[in-house]
Amino acid sequence: MHKNKILTLCCAAAVSAYSSAALAADVVIGVPNWPSVQATAHVLKVALEDKLGLEVELQDGSNTAVFKAMDAGSVHVHPEAWLPNLNHLKRQFVDGKKSIKMNPSGAIGTQAMCVTQGTAERTGIAELKELTNPEMAKNFDTDGDGKGEIWIGANGWGSTPIEQIRARSYGYDQTMTLKVMEETAALSEVDAAVKADKNIVFFCYTPHHMFAAHELVVLKEPAYDATKWVIVPPSPTPGWLEKSSAAVAWDNATLNISYAVSLEADQPKAAEALSKVSLDTDTLTAMTYALAVEKQDPAEFAAKWIEENQAAVDSWFQ
Repeated sequence: MHKNKILTLCCAAAVSAYSSAALAADVVIGVPNWPSVQATAHVLKVALEDKLGLEVELQDGSNTAVFKAMDAGSVHVHPEAWLPNLNHLKRQFVDGKKSIKMNPSGAIGTQAMCVTQGTAERTGIAELKELTNPEMAKNFDTDGDGKGEIWIGANGWGSTPIEQIRARSYGYDQTMTLKVMEETAALSEVDAAVKADKNIVFFCYTPHHMFAAHELVVLKEPAYDATKWVIVPPSPTPGWLEKSSAAVAWDNATLNISYAVSLEADQPKAAEALSKVSLDTDTLTAMTYALAVEKQDPAEFAAKWIEENQAAVDSWFQ
């Protein structure tokens, strides 16, 4: 299958399972596949259970699957919807159908491409556009095909098709193979590259523990310019990639807790609490470090975090 189609296909089975499942819990939280959203999901679960006595279930799913399930009422919460990554879903369900609400108090996130400090010293790379140079790209060739490799994200992330657009806009899609894979596998490759003094370039973002785990260098880019950031939502229809352009840096992102409007009628106290939750970037970074690096049990960590931050948690339920 063509790689463009792979990037744009959503998990239909997951959406179907979400929309058809009978709800056993009072609140169902959808959990996409990156560390900070998983940490937030567990904190919300324990908080809602402890403060309101509700039964809360966590269900894995892609961003698209979770939003569609919230619209259908079979999932109630997305713990960390990144904007502008998910602007197309916001337009459809928050602004259009008005079946989902977003907490406006979102943490700030950043997104870019990084290399390790060792990679920067060995290759001299400092700017993202340098990857368009075939000679620079060869520094990242691990399979001998003459092209480098770059991890652009996981399938189901809102950022992944945008990174595909950025690669095409800069032109390094011609010199680099764009790798789409789960983050755990990608970060294992980063760990291995550091240990072996090998070169590696990859998608990086905050809040995230990767900056605490390794010395990373963010590749320089022209500053964000809204007039040069043209993103057509990915779809099975041909042409979205060609109609898009983004040869500038990302704007800062906001990480917004989102919830189904139906929750306001079914569990109004839960909906009110979700509208008040506020977690800043430093807090989320510490949470991800505890789960991903220290390997703390998520449920135990969430219970301990809530105990140590009672005043903040109580403010969500007042």
